[in-house]
Amino acid sequence: MDFNLKKLTSDAGVFFTRAVQFTEEKLGSAEKTELDAHLENLIARADCTKNWTEKIFRQTEVLLQPNPSARIEEFFYEKLDKKIPSRTTNGELLGQYMLDAAKDFGPGTPYGSTLITVGEYQSRLGGAEREFLQTSAINFLTPLRNFLEGDWRTISKERRLLENRRLDLDICKARVKKAKQAEAKAAAEPDFQETRPRNYVLSASASALWSEEVDKAEQELRVAQTEFDRQAEVTRLLLEGISSTHVNHLRCLHEFVEAQATYYAQCHQYMQELQKELSSANSDTYPNSFASNANPSTSATCPSPVSSATLPGVSPPCLASTSTPGIAREPSGPLKIQDVQQPSTGHRKAKVLYDYDAHDTSELSLLADELITVYTVPGMDPDWLVGERGNQKGKVPVTYLELLS
Repeated sequence: MDFNLKKLTSDAGVFFTRAVQFTEEKLGSAEKTELDAHLENLIARADCTKNWTEKIFRQTEVLLQPNPSARIEEFFYEKLDKKIPSRTTNGELLGQYMLDAAKDFGPGTPYGSTLITVGEYQSRLGGAEREFLQTSAINFLTPLRNFLEGDWRTISKERRLLENRRLDLDICKARVKKAKQAEAKAAAEPDFQETRPRNYVLSASASALWSEEVDKAEQELRVAQTEFDRQAEVTRLLLEGISSTHVNHLRCLHEFVEAQATYYAQCHQYMQELQKELSSANSDTYPNSFASNANPSTSATCPSPVSSATLPGVSPPCLASTSTPGIAREPSGPLKIQDVQQPSTGHRKAKVLYDYDAHDTSELSLLADELITVYTVPGMDPDWLVGERGNQKGKVPVTYLELLS
């Protein structure tokens, strides 16, 4: 081990001198060299960039991986320069569970076949999520991490060096000031009328020594000023590079948003396809479920899917070719709440559980604990019913109601 006692002592002395200068500046007993306004603005901008980049980076990590234990595990793998093991997404795991359950329930049963269909789409959603996570990590997280662990560390190192150069400069300025004051005091002490020449000689010798000390201090000041100016220029060039960092992060942000848009578009497409398949499967499994309840003297068409919002023991009105009480709408047109007529049978009383504010004219506002009349009509979302209160009529959410017998 190369142990240089002289260098160690010198470094300790420099560190102590800088610490004294820094403390005196904080206490206001020593002068401090201020940086120029442009450099101060660059430093403030760099600090702002670092702080917000760090917050955005951490929160993006939470968004992509909500599990803190998994994030810690990935952090250790990165520090050990090891490949992060592939982790199954929640969607893929759910899909696998559904497929395994379908094998036990029987793939030929309605429930088993539906589990297979939903499980396959859940696996697709999980695969889309995996691709999104990988793309975001490469195109967005990695550049932010490279800035924090690379460029910013270099900037911080040069800024610390600049602060040390400034402290050295102020120490030299203080030394020159003290040497000049001592020189002036020594020069003022000799008295040419002094009858004792020995005192004069001693005073003149002290003045010469302080003059040499002033020259030496001024030389050190010039060196310190040169080093400070050089380091300030290096730091300024690095800080001006923050603008290019912003441009790079802007490009990465666009790529992150593009990856998000692609991921959500895939999810929407998969869910639409799944809904179509489930609707088709329900039509095949439960054809004309309510046909037996329709009037045999009329040629009626009933909705094939079984609605979970249908009231127990009530047959929904059908679209008949003859004149029958029910709803009046165009065969291919949208459902119009105002044209819906209360069926002669199948309506029930319901108690409102919570207050509800209508979002548009097709909905009915509700007050907790009030009683209203509700019924269902074909073509409506199963989570909604038609509610009536006096002359008011509109859609009401099923979850806000308690159906009374």
